[in-house]
Amino acid sequence: MNSNLLEVQGLKTYFPIHSGLLRRESGSVKAVDDISFYVKKGESFGLVGESGCGKSTTGRSILRLIEPTEGKVLFEGKEISSMPKEQLRGIRKDMQIIFQDPFASLNPRHTVRKILEEPFIVHGIGNSKDRLDQVLQLMEHVGLNRSQLDRYPHQFSGGQRQRIAIARALALNPKLIVADEPVSALDVSIQSQILNLLKQLQRDFQLTYIFIAHDLSVVKHFCDRVAVMYLGRIVELTDKHELYRNPQHPYTQALLSAVPAPDPFVKNERIILEGDVPSPANAPQGCAFHTRCPAAMERCILERPKLLSTNEHHHVACHLYS
Repeated sequence: MNSNLLEVQGLKTYFPIHSGLLRRESGSVKAVDDISFYVKKGESFGLVGESGCGKSTTGRSILRLIEPTEGKVLFEGKEISSMPKEQLRGIRKDMQIIFQDPFASLNPRHTVRKILEEPFIVHGIGNSKDRLDQVLQLMEHVGLNRSQLDRYPHQFSGGQRQRIAIARALALNPKLIVADEPVSALDVSIQSQILNLLKQLQRDFQLTYIFIAHDLSVVKHFCDRVAVMYLGRIVELTDKHELYRNPQHPYTQALLSAVPAPDPFVKNERIILEGDVPSPANAPQGCAFHTRCPAAMERCILERPKLLSTNEHHHVACHLYS
């Protein structure tokens, strides 16, 4: 029996660049450039990397909030990447998203009651009394109380707004939730509360997460397996313990060297990468990282490395290991 809830095969999402008076297509921004991975039922799968590496676009392309250019996305064995939108509507209940900024993702003109009731109305679930009961249960699950039912988003703190967004994502009892940097806009003191809430909800509702983040310490706490992205491509994929114990790709090594040690007497040897991240509209040939890599070879300039297995649970896209 297949234990994979989600399978992504050769996913590409390109955005056309138009120029000139006639607005002809002169190129494309390769936001996601041929990536493949799977997510098991009940696990937390992390996507990490610098800003602009394609993490959020990957999450939105999987849910088809952005239409992918190429590739396949299989959810419970059904290919949803080419599914007609009328048919996809029935599967939407099983796939939800939590956005990074809860203030921007919540309608400022709607009360909490209306925000949380909307998913039930859209999918024609229950009558008015049933929906109110469901809304109150959702609020209880995320740590809000009945007295806040008729307040507006601006009357809540950032952490409370994110709890509302989590409750909305949870409303239709989904199987997969894409959490797009759900704590990066919050104070550090609130981040741990929200992460613990997400973990508790995962246990209570048998949820599967794709957790998108750039904070590696958060990923270490939250995720089971981690994919490291650079310029639209996955450069390393393994479980979190292996990633932190034995990072193999030079980019992953540089990222982890920047994570502060909890012991003030321990100093990490920082790996400083030279140069800037290239533009995804004009990505380097061969390995996308070769322009900044301290171990770059001539082969790296000419040939794009494949994501290959270095041991049973560790995959790396680097010519140093091929």
